[in-house]
Amino acid sequence: MDTKIGSIDTCKPTNGDVGSPPNSTVATIHDSVPATAISISSSEATLGRHLARRLVQAGVTDIFSVPGDFNLTLLDHLIAEPELKNIGCCNELNAGYAADGYARSRGVGACVVTFTVGGLSVLNAIAGAYSENLPVICIVGGPNSNDFGTNRILHHTIGLPDFSQELRCFQTVTCYQAVVNHLEDAHEQIDKAIATALRESKPVYISISCNLAAIPHPTFARDPVPFSLAPKFSNKMGLEAAVDATLEFLNKAVKPVMVGGVKLRVAKASDAFVELADASGYPVAVMPSAKGLVPENHPHFLGTYWGAVSTPFCSEIVESADAYIFAGPIFNDYSSTGYSLLLKKEKAVVVHPDRVTVGNGPTFGCVLMAEFLSALAKRVKRNETAYENYHRIFVPEGKPLKCKQGEPLRVNAMFQHIQKMISSETAVIAETGDSWFNCQKLKLPKGCGYEFQMQYGSIGWSVGATLGYAQAVPEKRVLAFIGDGSFQVTAQDISTMIRNGQKTIIFLINNGGYTIEVEIHDGPYNVIKNWNYTGLVDAIHNGEGNCWTAKVRYEEELVEAIKTATTEKKDSLCFIEVIVHKDDTSKELLEWGSRVAAANGRPPNPQ
Repeated sequence: MDTKIGSIDTCKPTNGDVGSPPNSTVATIHDSVPATAISISSSEATLGRHLARRLVQAGVTDIFSVPGDFNLTLLDHLIAEPELKNIGCCNELNAGYAADGYARSRGVGACVVTFTVGGLSVLNAIAGAYSENLPVICIVGGPNSNDFGTNRILHHTIGLPDFSQELRCFQTVTCYQAVVNHLEDAHEQIDKAIATALRESKPVYISISCNLAAIPHPTFARDPVPFSLAPKFSNKMGLEAAVDATLEFLNKAVKPVMVGGVKLRVAKASDAFVELADASGYPVAVMPSAKGLVPENHPHFLGTYWGAVSTPFCSEIVESADAYIFAGPIFNDYSSTGYSLLLKKEKAVVVHPDRVTVGNGPTFGCVLMAEFLSALAKRVKRNETAYENYHRIFVPEGKPLKCKQGEPLRVNAMFQHIQKMISSETAVIAETGDSWFNCQKLKLPKGCGYEFQMQYGSIGWSVGATLGYAQAVPEKRVLAFIGDGSFQVTAQDISTMIRNGQKTIIFLINNGGYTIEVEIHDGPYNVIKNWNYTGLVDAIHNGEGNCWTAKVRYEEELVEAIKTATTEKKDSLCFIEVIVHKDDTSKELLEWGSRVAAANGRPPNPQ
């Protein structure tokens, strides 16, 4: 049994607030209002305006919404806040995905929908945000407060007088739920919900009765006190013990390595991870979902560790090591390529956001990842053996053959041109599918953003996420890579991108179906109806706003399209449909698909 050192209670601040905000500008709410607070007019002292001001203080300057009769008055008061912009979306699912993409850049996002029909539509996106540890504030316009506790049947419900169906659905995919149907405790409920989202880095649900948003109340009569989430600290004795045990473990190793995982984000430990890499001399890899969290220009960076589909020579170094530090990993069937990683628990130091496990030995609780990695960096013995081994076996990658004149465009040739496009002024969004694998092979320059949804893997996520991410960082140009099957799920919000003047470049990979599913298990259901995708986007554009489309079949057409998108159309939304063969997939997808299929197809254990 694991031995745990350090009590969780010992790391709590005295005021009971635990956690740190997603970004340094956010903080938690104090109960008291200082005497110097500025009084505001009764028209601004409403529940809706209070919520708007809280969102702005938390770091949200854009909300993604779909109007419905239960949230209309609330929307009036939210958009009355000068620093809060409403981004109207075509459907609730995309509004949730947009809030997800926004939170990836800003540290927090928000969406606003109506009761049940809107809430259950956005639920899938909120579940994805929960799986990816993103603080998304989901705000729902709820029924009139007088209807709670009655036997009335309302529209937008399943025809029962019980209004709790939506709430029950959200309880499993949010870390806090606030049902605001009384003004007296609205201030407290809203503040607690937002603070919990920031502290836990998970979505929350706030339902506000439709008749309350416009009503002034004394608790809203002064500007809210700014957030100030109390910082969370490690248990000092536990931290020292964890560092001592880890040093003893690592210093006995001949060729240790480091691997970063996706929870580096929620632990805010990327800088500490690099600090340890600099001090230790160990080679550095990332798990696929952590791409973009560790600078790829680090001198000891190996690439992506993804078992059999890793960057060349990366898995050989990681799996042959006699000790490895995994910081913030998630080992699921996808990230482990069908549970086929050749790792041994007794060789691993696994660093979670709030605890450390050393081999088969003890687990040290209440040890924060960033503090642990920094403390380890100050004392670790430098050892470059594993990196020297990598340097000896490394052979530079070959380049794919250039397409001949008139030869249909190949995906591997396409991504040679994409590599030249990315810079510190761009960000990459990769949709679930073969874009996962092709984009993993891109070498990210410093400052280039990178996002994809590996844990939840919901096809269609990238359209809404691209909308939200681009809205959060308008100074970057987003490059989105979306398969035709995924695009058909959520295509409508191209409209919202155009409406809001976004300058994203979308590469629509048209290969005639759900290619990632084909490589796991093929069948006629993986073939989709082909659309005239550029024609669809032109119809959505309808002459309003800046939008440019192109359809390419050959490499020379792709080169010309990229040139146009990055020069004369650099301030427009650019949609480039890339037509490729249905069997044109990366070798990594072929390998990964067969291994995931084997994992899915395991026979039942004997009973």
